[in-house]
Amino acid sequence: MSAEGEGGPDPRSRPRLPADLHRRLYRTMLTARLLDTEAVALQRQGVFPAYVSLRGQEAAQVGSAAAMDPQRDFAFPTYREMAVALTLGVDMVGYMASHRALWHGGLYDPMASRFAPINAVVGGPVPHAVGWALGEKLAGRTGCAVSYFGDGASSEGDVHEAMNLAGVMGAPVVFVCQNNRWALSVPNEGQIAGGSVAARAAGYGMPGTAVDGNDLAAVYTAVREALERARSGGGPSLVEALTYRAAPHSTSDDTSRYRDPREEREWAERDPLPRARAALEAAGRADAAFFDRAEAECRAEAERIRDGVSTAPEPPGSDLFTHVFREPTAELARQRRIWQEEVA
Repeated sequence: MSAEGEGGPDPRSRPRLPADLHRRLYRTMLTARLLDTEAVALQRQGVFPAYVSLRGQEAAQVGSAAAMDPQRDFAFPTYREMAVALTLGVDMVGYMASHRALWHGGLYDPMASRFAPINAVVGGPVPHAVGWALGEKLAGRTGCAVSYFGDGASSEGDVHEAMNLAGVMGAPVVFVCQNNRWALSVPNEGQIAGGSVAARAAGYGMPGTAVDGNDLAAVYTAVREALERARSGGGPSLVEALTYRAAPHSTSDDTSRYRDPREEREWAERDPLPRARAALEAAGRADAAFFDRAEAECRAEAERIRDGVSTAPEPPGSDLFTHVFREPTAELARQRRIWQEEVA
């Protein structure tokens, strides 16, 4: 599968989603968009010290996360994957608490949600994902890791080392690069030699696929295929979702210093949310009543999360010591005994 653009394949040959799934994922995208808007407002009001918007990348995030099996797969996010968390059913008040700096990795349960703590290190989640995937393989289980990173992170050494190890070891991991065109203020052509992240996959002995990251069905299909391949023993894959960061890099960024407004207007016409709505309408899967109801219910959910995180109490200072141990915990001691027995 390749990215679709002007003069691309016949629309009838493009990937399609089951109707119920299509409607559900549209609602998830809409909730993410509305919650993102609320989060920016919270930062402007001083509730969040800073916030990193995902506006424009909803299809890439929701489509990829929806392809996962939440009972056995595990997502490894950066600081921008709020819509992935939403799709996987993460406690969103707990997730958004990380933006209030109430807790280093959020107040949700990563193991229950299959969504690792937020990682602000550029490229940092990628080696973690490979390590987890190798653990699943060694244990004889069928879980797959989904690792998120951006086009800028694709130039990090950690990403190269992780992908190479995954290729050598046949790790069941899907690398999802959300190529939003800008590594903060540096465009693709300034930091991606050859112009394609997906093309690099061949050097690591894995398939690489570039898809239209603003096409919900295309992302879902590509990631699902990659997960099925990994689950059947086919090893890792790289999916490059070609999208656009419609908002600044963060609330402390100013895009007017480095981006052409004409580019922003052109990409606004490819906004994934109106595209998902148009696809539903064209397929006869939703009417005006559906969209009105979705708008009201998704807005209410975004406001519920906003109010919950705004009023969440700060953890007591004693928490600094609660999670620091002089001696290994019972669980760590158990893991050490198992390891010692296996290597003996």
